[in-house]
Amino acid sequence: MSIRHGLLALLDQGPSYGYQLRTEFEARTGATWPLNVGQVYTTLNRLERDGLVTPDGEDEEGHQFYAVTDEGRAELRSWFDSPVARTNPPRDELAIKLAMAVTVPGVDVRAVVQAQRLHSVKALQDYTRLKARALTAASDESAADTDLAWLLVLDQLIFQTEAEVRWLDHCETRLANRKPSARPAAAPARRVAKTQGEER
Repeated sequence: MSIRHGLLALLDQGPSYGYQLRTEFEARTGATWPLNVGQVYTTLNRLERDGLVTPDGEDEEGHQFYAVTDEGRAELRSWFDSPVARTNPPRDELAIKLAMAVTVPGVDVRAVVQAQRLHSVKALQDYTRLKARALTAASDESAADTDLAWLLVLDQLIFQTEAEVRWLDHCETRLANRKPSARPAAAPARRVAKTQGEER
């Protein structure tokens, strides 16, 4: 998730201060990736350092506003125009867990898969209910663009979770067809204490 570019996109619509940016970011993403104000201001400081935003005065309550610079707009346009790279996929905890489970003796891998599948199906049901409510809200004449933004995020979560459930089903099939390994697992290396006078 690019908080950096998300904040630039919000500032492209007008100057804002940290709490406003956090609120608007979460409104557009349904708080799927919640931010804290400290995280927002840390990112703003880095954007200012890089010349992408600039301080734009304070209000009567002392809130520091920020505005996007021309360089920031160019960075934002480049982000929108460039596809998200898949050459270095992010670490996936579930994939790592299963990769480790099949190589560690004594782990019931099928139980791990089944437990995750139950959890993922429950999440899918929750996302589907949220989508039904979001569709109702989006059909209202007063619906804002943020309602559509939340629907897009929900669609991504649903498709991603559906794919995860299919992958887990595939994992179960692979495990059922797996042949017993003919090679015993390597024993962990042991450190042997050297006695005095032992050759080095």
